[in-house]
Amino acid sequence: MITFNKPDVEQFFRTYGIQTFAVSPDESQVVFSTNLSGKYNLWSMNLPHQFPQPLTFIDQSCQALTFDKNGRYMIAGFDQDGDENTQLYALPPQGGTLQPVRTKQGYRHMEPQLSKDGQRLYYTSNKDNEVYLNVYVYDLEKDEESRLIEGTEAATTLVEVGPEESSYLYSKHFANTYSLMYVRHKGEDILLTPPTDQQHTVSDATFISEHDIYMVTNYHADTSYLAKYDLQTQSFSKVIDIEGISLSTVHYDQTHQHLYLIGAKGVEDRLYQYDLNTGENNSIDSPTSVIEKLVVSEKGNLYLLGRNATRPHNIYTKPHNATEWSPLTAYEVPGVPENTLVEPEILKYPSFDGMEIEALFFKAKEDVNNGHVILWPHGGPQSAERKWFRALFQFLVNRGYSIFAPNFRGSSQYGLKFMKMVEGDWGHGPRLDNVEGLEYIIKQGYADRDKILLMGGSYGGYMALLLHGRHADYFKAVVDIFGVSDLFSFVDSVPEHWKPIMKQWVGDPVEDRERFIKDSPITYVDMMTKPMLVIQGAKDPRVVKAESDKVVEALNKNGTAISYMVLEDEGHGFSKKENEMKVYRAVLDFFDQFIE
Repeated sequence: MITFNKPDVEQFFRTYGIQTFAVSPDESQVVFSTNLSGKYNLWSMNLPHQFPQPLTFIDQSCQALTFDKNGRYMIAGFDQDGDENTQLYALPPQGGTLQPVRTKQGYRHMEPQLSKDGQRLYYTSNKDNEVYLNVYVYDLEKDEESRLIEGTEAATTLVEVGPEESSYLYSKHFANTYSLMYVRHKGEDILLTPPTDQQHTVSDATFISEHDIYMVTNYHADTSYLAKYDLQTQSFSKVIDIEGISLSTVHYDQTHQHLYLIGAKGVEDRLYQYDLNTGENNSIDSPTSVIEKLVVSEKGNLYLLGRNATRPHNIYTKPHNATEWSPLTAYEVPGVPENTLVEPEILKYPSFDGMEIEALFFKAKEDVNNGHVILWPHGGPQSAERKWFRALFQFLVNRGYSIFAPNFRGSSQYGLKFMKMVEGDWGHGPRLDNVEGLEYIIKQGYADRDKILLMGGSYGGYMALLLHGRHADYFKAVVDIFGVSDLFSFVDSVPEHWKPIMKQWVGDPVEDRERFIKDSPITYVDMMTKPMLVIQGAKDPRVVKAESDKVVEALNKNGTAISYMVLEDEGHGFSKKENEMKVYRAVLDFFDQFIE
């Protein structure tokens, strides 16, 4: 009888990802950034055939991708080993050598958009304005560039160019919960939402005509809705508000006069079609729990990138009049049947002040369950853990670990008020939400008090360090993945265009000195008594290596059992399969030491 070993780490982490994609104007080609070779490159499928072929061989992540409206070339943005300094290149649809278009080492070039004739490239960059950013237009034929919009007050980014290239939508990002949308029209800058002293966001907007703009905003509301701005009358009006749903993006189908809206309900996304002629809004079934990107073709066909808890990134398409989605890619976990993967249970529990917190619980199946639960505080912090595929989660669950992932206060997808609760309070309310979550799952029988582990990345790494320092008795061992250790040094070391939001987001190191001390994990390093594994990308521009160096050095002096992994060719995450597998094999080996 032939028997097979349990799936190894490589099977889960050989699962391919998709970062972004673009569709050619004639819909004969889909180009997407994927790590089929183990490192990210651009690959192409010539529809209706679905066999991919490589277009680039630079082994770098792609942050932006757009086709020339006539299908003659693409503009793609790549960084270098996760440094997030995106450079813009042109390449033909069949692939080949990248031709630099807008590059300046050490600076980033974002949100590229091409004019209808393909002659002008619009983009945002920090090359001349590191704090507030500028918007530029570059003439590809004349090799001439001019500054279109100079950023002031807040990080300023281009959103969309108007149909006649005489108007431009742009955003000013004051904070994650405070971003305003403007239109530059006939030389005048017009705010799309009426003046108010209440902070709000406009998360997306699109031109329907040179005078009609539709946007997604939570102006005078807790959740985001669809609104309209009329440039002729300079008037703002609410269009539709979907109860219990917070909208995030809007996409225009000019051919059929429809808007496609993506909204969120906690841990899952929803997709809607709004008819501009009738005002009718209909829900559309999505093939995925979480929608990462939606493209509407000129013919009104839909292309969607998304993932589920048990299925990784895939691209799907749906013709305008069709009811069913067809997959264009078929990524799954190699050698692991989908029915053996774990769908999370949604839990809700009261926190220390009675506030309801939603969480996901991935329970290891009985035949492998080792009785240990890993607390996973998510990153962001103004993000959320959602029903999306994480190879790390499914791998650990397959190896017997259950995972508890609470969406503590400050998480997105639960309204503006909830999201604001982490601002100026990184280390109190969210920390206690995690602690109360642990108490809840212990009392409800999901976890044993003496069998809890802790792991988080980015803000989750910060929270892992803080929980370790202030609540060490809950945990047997701790993993910190590029986490903030000191709020004082963190606010000073972030990218320049982040710095204007730091006072509202984290606080002021002078005015809030006592709270910074209280909420910095480094303050409690003497109380971090449990074994630790710390992981850091050397090129991380968000949480710099010095943040991890500091806590590791202090723990070494204290004699705490600690292992430290530094990835020299990674930034704030993992762009290379061999690095990802090395790290998470180390995580498994580390946790396995503490299983009795």
